[in-house]
Amino acid sequence: MARPDGTARPDGTSRPDGASGAEGTARRDGAALSQGAALPEDLVGWHERLRGQFPIITANPDVSYLDSAATAQKPRAVLDAVTTYLSTGNANAARGTYPWANRTTARIEQARDRVRRFLGDPDPERSGVHFGSGTTEGLRAVALDWLAPQLRDGDEIIVPFADHAANIEPWLEAVGLLARQGIRVQPRAMPYDAAFDYDTDRLAGMIGARTRLIAATHVHHVYGNDMNVHRLRAVAGPDVPICLDAAQGVGHLPLSVAETDVDFVVFSGHKAMALPGTGAVWARNRRGPVYHPAGWNGSPNTSGIISLAAALDWLEDAGLERIARWNAALGARLTDGLRALPSFEVLGCQRSLAADSPVQRRNGIVAFRHRAVGSNDLGFILAADGIMVRADGHCQGDQGEKTASVRVSLHVYNSVAEVDHLLTVLAALDRAS
Repeated sequence: MARPDGTARPDGTSRPDGASGAEGTARRDGAALSQGAALPEDLVGWHERLRGQFPIITANPDVSYLDSAATAQKPRAVLDAVTTYLSTGNANAARGTYPWANRTTARIEQARDRVRRFLGDPDPERSGVHFGSGTTEGLRAVALDWLAPQLRDGDEIIVPFADHAANIEPWLEAVGLLARQGIRVQPRAMPYDAAFDYDTDRLAGMIGARTRLIAATHVHHVYGNDMNVHRLRAVAGPDVPICLDAAQGVGHLPLSVAETDVDFVVFSGHKAMALPGTGAVWARNRRGPVYHPAGWNGSPNTSGIISLAAALDWLEDAGLERIARWNAALGARLTDGLRALPSFEVLGCQRSLAADSPVQRRNGIVAFRHRAVGSNDLGFILAADGIMVRADGHCQGDQGEKTASVRVSLHVYNSVAEVDHLLTVLAALDRAS
């Protein structure tokens, strides 16, 4: 199988050629909008070859899909893997002894190992990988099937109330379930600092003998922050379990469970270039009991799981470090351009907007508002120009943003030309304000 960058080289080294055609023109024409954003020129040829591997992108040249935080598009390799499976050996897993069923069962187990390798699992013999429909279902299973049975009256858990609701509601559901049994568990709010990062100094003062879990997020779904979860273990100490919502991180930047020392990583396949309706819970199984979802396991989403394994192969071959650099560069180009438009307000840490930011960079997610035009209306305006973005409250928790915004979320198939087209449309709105 050819590698995603079109070469046989394992390091994915790109050709020395630069951008050409419309994209090269857009880069020159858009320079006035984004002088501060440094483009990784060594990735231009690499990006062009990868972009060509997404059928929905190449089939719609007049559309800019900028909503990858909601769902990512699928490369041809993933689509081919699913088509091949469904047309040559489709069967249920763990339900038969004939060859197709046996091969499907083996492929599901291979997919579990693929998740472990993708996450850099240092102890794969001990850990578990469990497939489900996505991040929300996975977090809810950890909360209700694993955490709730262990909690006792007076225990505490730490919840990120300014993050996605999927990493808030399951923990509160567990607390409510126990409250009806007369067991009082206190959910405490994860503290944030001025850069919208986790405030580890304040967090250290919150953790005590009754702390039973820290729920955290890898990449913030509105601000695009890498939440620096590698710092949490030193603060939590050796015994407190950490559950990580990695929905916006897996497939966008590297994540090593060896380095972070978290206990759960939960993510959705569809945000990582796999099919919808699949996700995974990786469980370390070192702090607390071994994790098993409760209840009878029905038929797995075999085609979705096979697509996930293929997507992880594709992402690793493309190079997660390069993907992260490309997405951050496009985000920097967008934020630099937005800073020059007085009618727009960019959400999150203002010090992270510039290309030479002294704090963490955004990972391809930029949310903003127009000071006069409502965000939903702005979403319709952009759609009329072929620009697809999300415009609403983004499922944020009670301590997050209270007003709707436009969220642009980028991935490896997005181009400089698309970012500059967006900035051109926004600049026209700014002039009309």
